[in-house]
Amino acid sequence: MAGSEVFVIDQVVTRPGCARRFVDTYLAEYVPSARDRGMTLRDVLVSPPIWFENQTNTVTIIWSLPNPQAWWEMTWQGRPDPTLGQWWAEIDSMVVERTRSVAAAASEVDGLCSV
Repeated sequence: MAGSEVFVIDQVVTRPGCARRFVDTYLAEYVPSARDRGMTLRDVLVSPPIWFENQTNTVTIIWSLPNPQAWWEMTWQGRPDPTLGQWWAEIDSMVVERTRSVAAAASEVDGLCSV
């Protein structure tokens, strides 16, 4: 289904005491360029829901794109952009690890398999 929404899920484990600063920096510096690449910010979730000073937090950021074509276009714009890697390198002192996954609603997967 060409109209099936695609979700990009970023999970970032922050260093102890860095979750709030990471979220503020992410919103101010990363989000604008992601929006320029066609992404819509759905949620920024902090787990556990407390700003730990001496423990890690996991920040889950959920983005959406209207369809698989938009996901590919975003990917083609982002991969060759050196500023994205530079940004992650600059905030490395706040991050223990990060992962990115791509998902769709279970009800849409069969349609996406036949695209």
